[in-house]
Amino acid sequence: MHFGITMFPTDYSIQPHELAAEAEARGFESLWLPEHSHIPTSRKSPWPGGGELPKYYYDSYDPFVSLAAAAAVTKKIKLATGICLVIERDPIHTAKEVSTLDQLSAGRVIFGIGAGWNAEEMANHGTVFETRFKLMRERVLAMKEIWTHSKAKYDGEFVHFDEMMQWPKPVQKPHPPIVVGGAFPHAAKRAVAYGDGWIPIGGRNLDLLAVLPEFHRMAKEAGRDPASLSFDVFAAPREPDTLTRYRDAGVTRAVLMLPPKSRDEVLPMLDQGAALMKGL
Repeated sequence: MHFGITMFPTDYSIQPHELAAEAEARGFESLWLPEHSHIPTSRKSPWPGGGELPKYYYDSYDPFVSLAAAAAVTKKIKLATGICLVIERDPIHTAKEVSTLDQLSAGRVIFGIGAGWNAEEMANHGTVFETRFKLMRERVLAMKEIWTHSKAKYDGEFVHFDEMMQWPKPVQKPHPPIVVGGAFPHAAKRAVAYGDGWIPIGGRNLDLLAVLPEFHRMAKEAGRDPASLSFDVFAAPREPDTLTRYRDAGVTRAVLMLPPKSRDEVLPMLDQGAALMKGL
């Protein structure tokens, strides 16, 4: 089982390139950075985490710019969006950002995606909340066409472009792994339908070890090899017994969450996570 790190990078936290270098030096496999373009002040949509929305949701950096900075100072650590809100993004531009980052990092991108929860945020981008999952599917399929064809075109209900050409293509073939975030069973079904893995959030009233066999069953019924799909746990608990059970059950990676604190505050937490990782 691999271990990753996630944090909301801000102008008052350890900077993402510093975090990436320090995490790589300690043996972490991946760095996952989230995305929120903005947070509407109306705050009608409840935060799935419960309670008041943390301020760092308003303050987080752009993930692709941050991961590019991280790519420049690292050599091995995988660079992941955790998660990219593709329902708020133009797929042509996003396809180029993903492939450019994959080129600059020599093939280290993991494309974590999701449809999000903030209806007002989506509406500012012209996205209808009720059809966001259909839109996400089409945008992902359209990006796959761009990454895998010298001349790409797509004609769907929500996404349409005539035959076009775009380079660079990703280093990873056919494209960087697409890991779908969200809850069981719907996000798991989407991961099987058009992704390369599923990443639910730990600790949200979901017995992850109980649904892992169900995820594998879904894959088999869809004609996919369960071994070809990653099963990752976001915001994994820092409990050795639980992590040992994850490892023994076949969880692909556990992603530990860090608060957006200063370098001096974060590095001891990284050390603790590294010790936990090495102790399993």
